[in-house]
Amino acid sequence: MAFSFLARDAGRTHVCGHRGYSLHYPENTLPAFEAAKAAGATTVEIDVVLTADGEPIILHDLTVDRTTDGHGFAADLRLEQIRKLDAGVRFHPAFAGTKIPTLAEALDWAKADDMGLVLEIKEAERPDIAVDCVAALLRSTGTVDRVIVISFDHVVLKRAVERHPGLRTEAITHARHADLVGVLKACSASSVSIELDMFRPDGAKALHAEGFSNRVHVPRPDVLAEYWRGGRDRLPELVQWIADGLMDTISGDDVPFIAMLVSRAARAGSASPR
Repeated sequence: MAFSFLARDAGRTHVCGHRGYSLHYPENTLPAFEAAKAAGATTVEIDVVLTADGEPIILHDLTVDRTTDGHGFAADLRLEQIRKLDAGVRFHPAFAGTKIPTLAEALDWAKADDMGLVLEIKEAERPDIAVDCVAALLRSTGTVDRVIVISFDHVVLKRAVERHPGLRTEAITHARHADLVGVLKACSASSVSIELDMFRPDGAKALHAEGFSNRVHVPRPDVLAEYWRGGRDRLPELVQWIADGLMDTISGDDVPFIAMLVSRAARAGSASPR
């Protein structure tokens, strides 16, 4: 049975660890992915760039400076050089020795652990080549059914679907569009990624009516606390939207927090009169 990103087909709202459990583990690493699953995630969001020799690796930035002990653009480093970098020690000494994973390693992990992957194309210089490499790996590893490819670049997504029929894609948008369904149809995407501030129930219903899914990124509790301190609690409506089946995936850095929201919504849904 194919992995579905639509809550109504999957029978659950997915919990998505943004770059894994990135709040307490080094982002985009296998320890972060494993911790996300342990905390309740059913999917993880990862980022892909290419090395100088064309290997897809899991890295958010174009350079390795922020997250590793190395320096330079990933596109200028060969895989063997990337493998020598420490992707954990900058986050915390306890993670010293953690490596930047290849996409192949992430796919093997997702398949073995029955997880979905939300795969963002971050490659800037060779995005179409990156998509082709990703699609080839998905086919060779038998993981096409559990991956959705996402990007801010909707033109890249459109070309990706044209070249690779059957590839599922998700368009990232940080705006509330007047015709969100039209936006997805224009780039042949099957899902949209939006921020919580841009979510509206009527928009979700319009998406679902056309067979599209959504992924809603929820801020960390410390950010939401600004609302609470001002006497505004966003959680009740958020939990109700999840309970009503309007949100297909909830994404965030604090995986236990979003898992708690989904669990609370499940209880609220089961307690509601039918």
